[in-house]
Amino acid sequence: MKMKSIIILAIMLMLSSFLTGCYGGESKKTTSEGENSNGSDESASEQVLNLVEGGELPTLDTLGLFDALSSRTMNNIFEGLYRLDESHAPVPGMAESHEVSEDGKVYTFKIRSDAKWSNGTPVTAKDFDFAWKKAINPDTLSTYSYLFNDIKNAAAIQDSENSLFGKIDELGVKVIDDYTLQIELEHPVPYFLSLITYPVFFPQNQAFVESQGDQYALEAANLIYNGPFVLDSWEHEVGWVYKKNPSYWDAAAVKLDTINVKVVKEPATRVNLYDTGKVDLTEITSEFIDQYANTPDFHTLLKPEVFFIRMNQTNKYLANINIRKAIDMGWDKKSAAESLLNNGSIPANYLVPKDFAFDQGGKDFREKYEGFNKDGVEKAKEYWEKGLKELGVDKIELEFLSYDSEERKRVSEFFKNQLETNLPGLTIKINQQPNKQKLALESSLQYDLTYSGWGPDFQDPITFMDLYLSDGPYNWSNYKNEKFDSLIKESKTNPTDIAKRWENMQEAEKILIEEDAAISPMYQSGLAQLKKPYVKGYIAHPFGVFASYKWTYIEGK
Repeated sequence: MKMKSIIILAIMLMLSSFLTGCYGGESKKTTSEGENSNGSDESASEQVLNLVEGGELPTLDTLGLFDALSSRTMNNIFEGLYRLDESHAPVPGMAESHEVSEDGKVYTFKIRSDAKWSNGTPVTAKDFDFAWKKAINPDTLSTYSYLFNDIKNAAAIQDSENSLFGKIDELGVKVIDDYTLQIELEHPVPYFLSLITYPVFFPQNQAFVESQGDQYALEAANLIYNGPFVLDSWEHEVGWVYKKNPSYWDAAAVKLDTINVKVVKEPATRVNLYDTGKVDLTEITSEFIDQYANTPDFHTLLKPEVFFIRMNQTNKYLANINIRKAIDMGWDKKSAAESLLNNGSIPANYLVPKDFAFDQGGKDFREKYEGFNKDGVEKAKEYWEKGLKELGVDKIELEFLSYDSEERKRVSEFFKNQLETNLPGLTIKINQQPNKQKLALESSLQYDLTYSGWGPDFQDPITFMDLYLSDGPYNWSNYKNEKFDSLIKESKTNPTDIAKRWENMQEAEKILIEEDAAISPMYQSGLAQLKKPYVKGYIAHPFGVFASYKWTYIEGK
């Protein structure tokens, strides 16, 4: 099995003066609050934070991770060798220090002698060795196993055509002693410390995992923790409770005693909980924006997250490029983003978001090509008629796989109505599914059109662009273009010419959307949020683990 590599995972680390996250404004604000926590009177307030989530936790097994909510939760109950700080930079976590060889290929980490699991067991180098080898073992392969491919032999171990297939002991990870872990890379990776802050690189204690068998991570009691908090309870579909972890090596920096999380799917109920003081922070949807837009608790952020419509090219109609172009151009993206969502989202005619990635001169990735396929409905009709003629049909029926939330339902219905009006002979049937079922249908290509989205795990355009490599694990639409593949693979494997790498990715995006119409970009997401003024030090990360509660505290409630 060919697994994708993520060479150049964080080229922004080499260009640190040009890194600007989409949550920059909010992050700077919360970082300042966190830095000012020393000497504040937060101890005078009860250190309890009340949060709300729109759905159940999909998993707490770090190797089974596939979603943002799980990643955010894991970041606060577990910790890797390094973690993201208030400014989103990697800082020591379970490792107190590290050394790098002269050639940049060997990292040696010293693990803290006071690092402990919540059951009192020391965290050791063996815990990382166990988890990492399990992640790339073909028998227990993690969803994110490809993130290990910069480590020596990791890709080969996962490749069924390679002589090292399944030989996990050949992975470039060596336990020197209980508190010394050595990692050998295939090549120098300047972003390696940032990479290992992602939860799939967190440790697992072999004795505990094996003692739990197939019950591991299914309940709060089937886990042990090494992060700032422990999961005190977890009532499925209802909520969960964090408690401060007294065994955490940096427990003195953790101010919150308790974090209560409620699962509330209805937006109106979430707002009511906020208004009545039962929740301290919540996202709000379009119908509530006008009501709260002028209040001090209201905040909007433009996220580095783009939603788009995948078009399954195994479908005989969608294999036709003119039909795909007609669908991409045949609807009003501006109204969908600004009127239906009304939460700071903006229309997108691109895949890589704006205000996300910048070149050596500080130019936004989007500056060269603002967007593609903006010719409008009349041009869409021309492509439609041409496509119908080529196919020898006058009618087409397609199923549109969508999320089951009310907000996404409105967008889906708008998309359906627009296209059925503007492209005569087209019929679209909406199939709403819960996220887990929707992902299963998408990944097995059991759809025609699907409402999809992608948020970055790291700050670099490649995290979006390599989705559509022919052999990529997330190419869920059977898209294939040799020129696109060549440009992206060169961008991933040759980071030395930074200007050329940037140009390659920009040209590849043009091929993907303008030339091939492989997707129909919809909008870049905004986030409308209500946050109580007494919540301080809340860190929203624009990528990867998404939020840290380690430095959050309550002041003046």
